[in-house]
Amino acid sequence: MFKGIHHVAIICSDYAQSKRFYVDKLGFEVVREIFREERGSYKLDLRLGGAYQIELFSFPNPPARLSLPEACGLRHIAFEVDNVQEAARDMMANGIQVETIRVDEFTNKPFTFFRDPDNLPIEIYEA
Repeated sequence: MFKGIHHVAIICSDYAQSKRFYVDKLGFEVVREIFREERGSYKLDLRLGGAYQIELFSFPNPPARLSLPEACGLRHIAFEVDNVQEAARDMMANGIQVETIRVDEFTNKPFTFFRDPDNLPIEIYEA
């Protein structure tokens, strides 16, 4: 029935800051940028390797994220990388704070987390 994940939607509090983070620091490609005047908001479609897409939304005065990742709802998004240590080093060189690299106890694969400008947890997981 399902073929895969089509996109992940993220609402940000500071559109310009989040756009710089996802495009300039993480390397997402801009597919389309639309200002929706009736809502006073932007919608930015981002692509990574042609396979995954993020919809980055801005809305006037969105409420803050209320809970930590362990609450019900979307916990985090995760991106596959060839080498977690190299990816983490590249992100730190771009001013992104990265947590200590851990190892998945079931797969023995390294992974770690970092956060976007709105504190959304994002994981990188070694392929």
